[in-house]
Amino acid sequence: MNHREVVIHGTAELLAATTAARLVTRLVDIQSSGRIPSVALTGGGVGTSVLRHLNASPARDAVDWSRVEIFWGDERFVPSSDPERNEGQARAALLDHVRVDPARVHPMAPSDGEFGADVDAAASAYADIIDAREGLDLVMLGMGGEGHVASVFPESPAVYDTRPVVAVRNCPKPPPTRVSLTLPTIRRATEVWIITAGAEKAGAVAMTWDGAGEVAVPAAGAVGRTRTLWLLDKYSAAALPPVISRAPIA
Repeated sequence: MNHREVVIHGTAELLAATTAARLVTRLVDIQSSGRIPSVALTGGGVGTSVLRHLNASPARDAVDWSRVEIFWGDERFVPSSDPERNEGQARAALLDHVRVDPARVHPMAPSDGEFGADVDAAASAYADIIDAREGLDLVMLGMGGEGHVASVFPESPAVYDTRPVVAVRNCPKPPPTRVSLTLPTIRRATEVWIITAGAEKAGAVAMTWDGAGEVAVPAAGAVGRTRTLWLLDKYSAAALPPVISRAPIA
């Protein structure tokens, strides 16, 4: 059974630091069971801050990073050197500083990669990688102010798509062309963490918890098979109804 939970932190910085600690614990727990964990990273300000905090943590080396399968929830379809790439930000924040196995790091193709400018081919190739798995252990997601997750935006074709991975065009925020996991793929994950901060997110957070549909607020459709964890700062949580059981603000 899926359990949806919310944890609220006093600041975005504290949110990132505690999420980093939570991620270390989750990866170590999976490795302790003899399995290789699989995690999809998220970009954005808070997502990248989580990785920076993890890299600076003494607990970082409790994880055997050579035994972690690393994916991304979405990616900007831009050249590999573009600073907008989630992959590049993740490498600078963490992955370049730990002993990952390159064969277990699975970036989405850039626009100057093996598929060139063919974003559909890039999405299809990533779908083959994802579809070969029964589901990821953890998908980490940010959320936009209108409720998008990964690059699945409200009322967009991607929100209806049932393929594992989809090419996204005409995104309402730049860059306009992207590759993204779809909601059905996200729902195959054992756990989904939605990590978001800022007062501009409060409305979408409240709508999701108030029962909004995933077409209008895609975050509402981002649920894990066993657990869905909303990790918020106090500003993004400000409009939540008081009936929701919340952890004390840290």
